Amino acid sequence: MNPVSPELLRRFDIPGPRYTSYPTADRFVEAFGDADLAQALAQRRAGPAALALPLSLYVHIPFCESLCYYCACNKIITKKHERGTAYLRSLAREVDLYTQQIGQGQPVTQLHLGGGSPTFLSDEELSELMAMLRRNFNLVPGGEHSIEIDPRTVDAKRLDHLAQLGFNRISYGVQDFEPDVQQAVHRVQPFEQVAELMEAARATGFDSINVDLIYGLPRQTPQTFARTLQKVAQIRPDRIALYGYAHLPDRFKPQRRIHSADLPVGGDKLAMLSQALKVFQDVGYTYIGMDHFALPHDALSVAKRQGRLHRNFQGYSTQPDCDLIGLGVSAIGRIGATYSQNAKTLEEYSDHLDQGRLPVVRGLAMSRDDLARRAVIMGLMCQGQVVFESIELAWLLDFREYFEAELEALREHEGMGLVTVDESGIQVTAKGWYVVRAIAMVFDRYVQADRNRARFSRII
Repeated sequence: MNPVSPELLRRFDIPGPRYTSYPTADRFVEAFGDADLAQALAQRRAGPAALALPLSLYVHIPFCESLCYYCACNKIITKKHERGTAYLRSLAREVDLYTQQIGQGQPVTQLHLGGGSPTFLSDEELSELMAMLRRNFNLVPGGEHSIEIDPRTVDAKRLDHLAQLGFNRISYGVQDFEPDVQQAVHRVQPFEQVAELMEAARATGFDSINVDLIYGLPRQTPQTFARTLQKVAQIRPDRIALYGYAHLPDRFKPQRRIHSADLPVGGDKLAMLSQALKVFQDVGYTYIGMDHFALPHDALSVAKRQGRLHRNFQGYSTQPDCDLIGLGVSAIGRIGATYSQNAKTLEEYSDHLDQGRLPVVRGLAMSRDDLARRAVIMGLMCQGQVVFESIELAWLLDFREYFEAELEALREHEGMGLVTVDESGIQVTAKGWYVVRAIAMVFDRYVQADRNRARFSRII
């Protein structure tokens, strides 16, 4: 039996944010620059017990050897590996600018290397990067240190090296195991190769191994995707991230190489999602929510059971909500009540650093309304509930009065059995958890005011 009906999936097959932040990154403005970030860092430094406040670090490595046609990430396609050496020098300069503001030795409980392909860097370069980070930050014992891996760029020896560097969580970019689909998106990697790497990673002893999948790719059908799902179930990663492909060729140039006629029709795409929900839960995965699955022993499942889930720019996390420093081209950070994003081109990024400036080109200082709505949206997305009193005490407002229009809009969701609303708060039901993005959107002031949502991916 399917955990959620196809009718419900069709009803909410609409565009909407993923809520890795609120407000979402499309609301950042160029009026926010490096001086605004410096002010936020100064406030952090002057705050009580500043050194005890943990940090999360994200490092963006933009390079890839070959282009994947579906990709919407900020990346640089090159086979010139010497570019990695110059980029590491830039990252070191950026870290120096941060430590001048907040001092060295700040505790870091979460580190994530993303891209692009972080494993584009050589073993020596990755060692140099980690040594630089450890010199400047205190990577505390027991922290979460993760890295995204292109399976075509590693072997068992490289996995051992990553473990020696302190990485305890890895994520393989798989997307699909069908050769025909892989050719259509220009990313060929045989199942046998990934299966061998999965065994090698287990032997190395990583705490958690994730696999990324995409449904809705060219030449995918429910029949072919069923084979991919069975192969994923066979190799049994600790976590699975399942994303719906958003075909936006006007925004992402590589996607213009995908023929629209090869894309699955809407009904087939929903069928693939429905298949995945059933297959993964049938073989023992917990549905974490919003694209994520995890085995019951995994820290993400444990955090969900204990009500400790959080979200950041990498998706669901077990780490407590904390300030985030984003390093590298296009990286996004959050300090206090501000968001900031680095320059998106290597040239502009380097130019800022050459001038001795943090490479911030846009961002946002959150208003009181933003912060209150952020708390509500993250409560729904992470704990599946909002307690009115907690929001009222934190933001000195009357919830039912302040969110009167939103509570009225929730009546439709309540009538569909997606939420329950009583005097004390809002509770997302088991069925509602599958469309929690749509429930959260009710409280998004920007989305509700802007009916042109075509810039977002579809929430199903």
